[in-house]
Amino acid sequence: MQTAMGNPQGRTIWKQIASNLSFYVLLAILLGIALGHFQPALAIKTEIIGKTFVDIIKLFITPIIFLTIVLGISSIGNLRKVGRIGIKSLVYFELVTTLALGIGILVALLLEPGKIDKTGLPIQDASKFTQNAGQAFNWVKFFQANLTLQVLLVAIVVGILLNYSQHRLKAIHFLGRCSHYVFTGLKWVMYLAPLGAFGGMAFTVGKFGLKTLVPLAKLMGCVYLTMFLFVFLILGSIMRYAGFGIWTFLKDIKEELLIVLGTSSSEAALPSMMRKLEKMGCSKSVVGLVIPTGYSFNLDGTSIYLSMAAIFLAQLYNVPLSGSELGMMLLILMLTSKGAAGVTGSGFIVLASTLAALHKIPLEGLAFLLGVDKFMSEARAITNLIGNGVATLVIAKSEKEYIKP
Repeated sequence: MQTAMGNPQGRTIWKQIASNLSFYVLLAILLGIALGHFQPALAIKTEIIGKTFVDIIKLFITPIIFLTIVLGISSIGNLRKVGRIGIKSLVYFELVTTLALGIGILVALLLEPGKIDKTGLPIQDASKFTQNAGQAFNWVKFFQANLTLQVLLVAIVVGILLNYSQHRLKAIHFLGRCSHYVFTGLKWVMYLAPLGAFGGMAFTVGKFGLKTLVPLAKLMGCVYLTMFLFVFLILGSIMRYAGFGIWTFLKDIKEELLIVLGTSSSEAALPSMMRKLEKMGCSKSVVGLVIPTGYSFNLDGTSIYLSMAAIFLAQLYNVPLSGSELGMMLLILMLTSKGAAGVTGSGFIVLASTLAALHKIPLEGLAFLLGVDKFMSEARAITNLIGNGVATLVIAKSEKEYIKP
């Protein structure tokens, strides 16, 4: 009997696997976990590798968002349609993120992840996240800290102005060439994704250790379960209603999902996700408007985590919450969760602000979450990525801006 390697068909399959970037990213993640577990001191030093990769990718985000939006708006030539897409996107984001918040609260109340013994929990200093927790949410500061929104606004203005310019076609041709060069550069940088995933995963496991997962395993299990259900039941139903399949979509973006898994950053996959959605059939204008806006206003995974974390801390300290208090928590999170983007440690800052506004759950409880937060950031980032991809496909289909490839 021939082995798979001795079989021509087997060699073909192996060649396909070996030529797929996803294979090397997954392999790098596994190697990173192994190094972090067995050689933590060495693994911590690899942080620079993961950070450098993410920083390089971030250099592409601003020009890609600007070029995509300007080209999309100037190519449409119909400003009323641009406005309709923008309004539809914001309404969709608010509805779906509110649903995510509600599901997070409901599952946490049913499974009670906070009903555990606090003895032996990994406690770290959370003061840097709580020192300004009492301050009200500030939209001006949110906008100043969010470069994506700033670029989005400038690009929309430039795109609108180009529609009134007599040199519109020349500008579109020039910007199209620029976009081609930027995406070509990104294509080459993405070959470094396995290194970025390796460094990010090795550092996380090396610094925090797999043993820190044990005391708060119930919370982690609940978070991962809730996000799994949200993706396949809620987002899956939305996709099915729009005529798409969630499994097919996830298969198409597997490389982006693995990059996010390794780096814990949805930004690392943002540029390639935009290009991937265009290849799927979404128009450049819809991709350019929905994806950048979604990274600030459509954070489904972050919304689920914030609501579950708040209920977890209430249960941890045996703080009963009435129906009106749960409703107030939902309303506060509907506002504060929009600030969970663009700022390092923003998730904890938003959670601290929410707890401070409730005046009932101890802020020091955040210290319990620091030890495992890094291990849950992957689930948040992946869910955010999937949610924004689904939103783009659905809005493109509803606007007849989707052409099946």
